Amino acid sequence: MALRIIFMGTPEFSVPTLDALAEAGHEIVAVYTQPPRPGGRRGLDLQKSPVHQAAEKLCIPVFTPINFKNPAERAAFRAIGADVAVVVAYGLLLPEEVLGGTRLGAYNGHASLLPRWRGAAPIQRAIMAGDRESGMMVMKMDKGLDTGAVALTRKVEIAHDMTAGELHDRLSRIGADAMVEAMARLEAGDLSFTPQASEGVLYAAKIDKGETRISFARDAHDVHNHVRGLAPFPGAWFEVEINGRPERVKVLGSTLAEGEGRPGEVLDEHLTVACGKGAVRLTRLQRAGGKPLATTEFLRGTPIPRGVVLA
Repeated sequence: MALRIIFMGTPEFSVPTLDALAEAGHEIVAVYTQPPRPGGRRGLDLQKSPVHQAAEKLCIPVFTPINFKNPAERAAFRAIGADVAVVVAYGLLLPEEVLGGTRLGAYNGHASLLPRWRGAAPIQRAIMAGDRESGMMVMKMDKGLDTGAVALTRKVEIAHDMTAGELHDRLSRIGADAMVEAMARLEAGDLSFTPQASEGVLYAAKIDKGETRISFARDAHDVHNHVRGLAPFPGAWFEVEINGRPERVKVLGSTLAEGEGRPGEVLDEHLTVACGKGAVRLTRLQRAGGKPLATTEFLRGTPIPRGVVLA
């Protein structure tokens, strides 16, 4: 028998899991996602979340509560009569009444190797910290923040130049497969759980705009991790004078390189930049209002000569 599932998610990261559960034959009886937000070029149009759009293609009823503080919202959730809730990057804290509002409870697909990187930005924080591996975990949710017992783990190596965007896409696919397996085992009564370790807990705070500027005074490894951890969004950036005025330039790719000089000094025509220790080569850049370009193409239109100091 298929499970009756309430799916709860919002961004593009969540869509493969929704699709995979539907393709596996489960009955998705409702989708919960965050309300439409202002978007478009002028920010005047309300845009539905990626999960909202995917649910409509599957002809699944969609609910968009602002939160679950209203008792009527919690009662409506329970009244659906689902077997299980599956949560992937929903973006709202769920009260105990909702966590227990289905026959078998709520299960979360989380993009880290718990208990490391609980919280909002596990993919970015893992790369920014220089972690060599990440993964997806399926856990049974409790009232804590990502503290539930773990049912399944899928590990992924983080390559030296892998960006947060690349890891995001890989974990999204792996997470979909893991959740399908978890639901099959849950349906068969064969899903076991392991409590999380009490040691090694780290919290992945939401990325703040104030931490996106690159400090070339740091070690080259730290600069490289900072760049790739924020690529493609929100993007790490430096400031340089272009056409006589300072301009921000996003860095969407980098690699470790040889060289030394003043922190921020451009060392060659390939945009190798000196750091506090070592150097990085910037490989992909984007001016404000422009499209992302490989550095060779970027420099053809916007020369940054040797000796310039990026700030």
